[in-house]
Amino acid sequence: MEIKLRRNSQIFIIDIEGDMDLYQAYKLKELVAKMIQKNIAYYVINLEKVDYIDSSGVGALLYVHSALKKLKMKLLIANVHGSVKDVINLTQLMDYFNITKDVSAAIQELKPYIT
Repeated sequence: MEIKLRRNSQIFIIDIEGDMDLYQAYKLKELVAKMIQKNIAYYVINLEKVDYIDSSGVGALLYVHSALKKLKMKLLIANVHGSVKDVINLTQLMDYFNITKDVSAAIQELKPYIT
């Protein structure tokens, strides 16, 4: 799994590529923990290039979501598709996460929150 970070104004987009599995999922948690320390408040996790996610990957998404929610920070997840969407559906988390069609839609949805 490879993680790339880019920015649109105050919104940070986390592009993930590869498998979100037991051996890789911790990277997302570590990155977001460092970003929280820097007071970054607006996040989009882009799953466009993720074709596989296991329970550890879902656990990492849950961890990030709950950590940001406790701090009143905003997270959207974009480009959920294929088997990743199937796993999130199976775990009944589609309505738990704030999911958007793509990164552009996520940015538009976050813009009203930015001061």
